[in-house]
Amino acid sequence: MTTQLPRTLTLLRNATLPSGAVVDVRIEDGVVLSVDPAQGGPTDDAADDETLDLTGHVLLTAPAEPHAHLDKARSWDLIRPPMGDLRSAIDSWMEYAATMSVESVADRARTQALAMLSNGTTAIRCHVDVLVGPEPLRGAEALVQVRDELAGLIDIELVALAGPLSADEDLEAVLDLGVDLVGGAPHLAPDPSADLARLLAMAERRGIGVDLHTDENLDGAVTLTQYARAVRSWPAGTSLSAGHCVRLGTLEAAELAPVIAEVLASDIGIVTLPITNLYLQGWEREHSVPRGLTALRPLLDAGVRVGAGADNVQDPFNPVGRSDALETASLLVTAGHLTLDEAYAAVSDGARSVMHLPPAGATPGARAEFLAVRAATLADAIANAPADRFVIHAGRLVAHSETRRTVAAPLTAPSLLLETR
Repeated sequence: MTTQLPRTLTLLRNATLPSGAVVDVRIEDGVVLSVDPAQGGPTDDAADDETLDLTGHVLLTAPAEPHAHLDKARSWDLIRPPMGDLRSAIDSWMEYAATMSVESVADRARTQALAMLSNGTTAIRCHVDVLVGPEPLRGAEALVQVRDELAGLIDIELVALAGPLSADEDLEAVLDLGVDLVGGAPHLAPDPSADLARLLAMAERRGIGVDLHTDENLDGAVTLTQYARAVRSWPAGTSLSAGHCVRLGTLEAAELAPVIAEVLASDIGIVTLPITNLYLQGWEREHSVPRGLTALRPLLDAGVRVGAGADNVQDPFNPVGRSDALETASLLVTAGHLTLDEAYAAVSDGARSVMHLPPAGATPGARAEFLAVRAATLADAIANAPADRFVIHAGRLVAHSETRRTVAAPLTAPSLLLETR
């Protein structure tokens, strides 16, 4: 991988939108100025460093990752944990976390964030553990460092993930480092209601938003309803979101409808995380294994803000993952039964909405956050996830990937090949 300074762009030429329209996009100060039918023909401004010819590329709103764990990423090979469910993943991680240093966390997190950027993600919301035991701030210190190092290339927002065993004073100390939001996993606590109240009280006292791991299980109580009612009177515009919400996918329509009504009334964004929840959920089932996803169709149809992310990548909670939002979109089509447009919207516009980021993409006045993929259509991009990409953040080219493929010539004459297909 080579590095160079980000390149400011003022014109994207001959870009194909998902609608099929071929356009020229003008950019000024990181904002889209205009989107007009392409003038066509070769680029006359080839020598102009501020012009990018996107002939043969589909231009998409850049993905945003609404739920990452950069502190855990790429630790699978270091830990070699047993494959299994959420509880076994937590146990494996906690044992390893006691041994890691600030520097090792920062190295893995930086590598992961740059991999996501190279694939098109220009904003990440990252949960970072409030560690239990000695030096509980190690993860947060590492992530604050990485966030500051990569400023200007990728926007990173941090959430303090305070588990049921995390001490309040440690959560306070993590927030004092500059971590942005309060997080946690109340459904894992012996008393989910009390742990939820504890975390919300902390956020309200500090005047910041909340992003909770919520009901990441196939049975048990639904804490999302209590969460929604508790924040009903919070100031408008407060960032409120709930990740996973797997339990919603198991509810009958009559049980689900009132929960969705509460979510809508409090404007809580829901984050679905297909690759990790498809891996973690259902290990105890011997047949008819559930998909482990939230209730995507009812949530979308009701008008709830829904975003999608990858969650864990190559760690005890998910041994695989390509750090690519197109992988998440593909899973939303196959496992979540979303349309191609809905699936890509979930990893881009939907994720940005859940994260309370300004609108982005090929619309005048929107932020110039783009992923250009060498593909003919959106379906082509999601299905094949071509590696040839341009990534634009705040109107600047921040990543460019090219591939070269060589295939040996056939030993059999082409005419014979045609006859034997």
